[in-house]
Amino acid sequence: MTQGGDGPRFAVVGAGAISQIVHIPILAEREDVHLVAVADRDRRKAEVVADRCGVPEVADPDEALDRRDIDAVMICTPNYLHEEMAIGALEAGKHVFVERPLATSSGGAERVLAAARASGRALVVGLPHRYRPEAAALRNFISEGQLGRPYAVRGSWLTRGVPVTRPAWRQHRELAGGGALVDLGVSAIDLCLWLVDYPKLEKVWCVLKPGDFEVEEAATLMIEADGLAVTIEVSTRYYAREDRYYARVMGTEGSGSLPPLEVYKQLGGRPLEITPRQPRPRGGENPYTNAYRRLIDHFVRSVAGTATAPLPEEQAVLLRLIEAAYSSAEDAREVAL
Repeated sequence: MTQGGDGPRFAVVGAGAISQIVHIPILAEREDVHLVAVADRDRRKAEVVADRCGVPEVADPDEALDRRDIDAVMICTPNYLHEEMAIGALEAGKHVFVERPLATSSGGAERVLAAARASGRALVVGLPHRYRPEAAALRNFISEGQLGRPYAVRGSWLTRGVPVTRPAWRQHRELAGGGALVDLGVSAIDLCLWLVDYPKLEKVWCVLKPGDFEVEEAATLMIEADGLAVTIEVSTRYYAREDRYYARVMGTEGSGSLPPLEVYKQLGGRPLEITPRQPRPRGGENPYTNAYRRLIDHFVRSVAGTATAPLPEEQAVLLRLIEAAYSSAEDAREVAL
């Protein structure tokens, strides 16, 4: 694996599983960036990852966020560090990619967004589902009115349980911001709302399933949004052969769902399939990694000045929704937004 090219200089902050599987390999193979360093508070872990992936330097996280010879940082740390590190990097003039969630509160998200506006640097959140070709295709069908007026959206991300013998940061509410509703819900909710262009949110009702530690292991939400009924199910303890991830949009003239992408439209009083053919990821790469590759490519081009990354303003809206959902579950009532 190479160190990258002579373009913008990047550092990856956080040497956990997501950066080892996605961020570091994708950046290291590119010829238009120079992957300078990997940083982690566990220096030994960072050294092992850097050695295995051919990254030339190991840095302290605070150093990486402030170094003048680094143009952009990928923040892949525990959730409670996202806000602090993103703001620090932006104030130091860095372009910033933050894994989801942007912060652990809506106020935190607003502060990160304000720092990005003041710095004029790119700020991107790790939401790869927006870069899946089938998701983009379904969104286009909806925005073009091919399915009529959407009236219901359903989404789910259900993952099989992994035994936890010792609680880590994900099992602590203060450090993670929440359980399944944050860990999986940020993506599932964002996908459903993004497909229908983030309508005005009005009400939410939420029921949580407690887990073995401080955070919930499952959540079910019913959201009312500008005439739409949005239903979300997430769970980190799904009993099945494999994980389940899907979204479905119902419209007055058709419907669409994914994965796999299926689109039907009413023609002549009958449903007709109009699903377009989708490109296959290169080299047998799975859709998840391929979507990340597309997302990181957009971030790299934004850093280089050849693309524009709009500020993720809707992430503050999403976190306000999640806060309202927790209030709903705690008080067993519907909460207005």
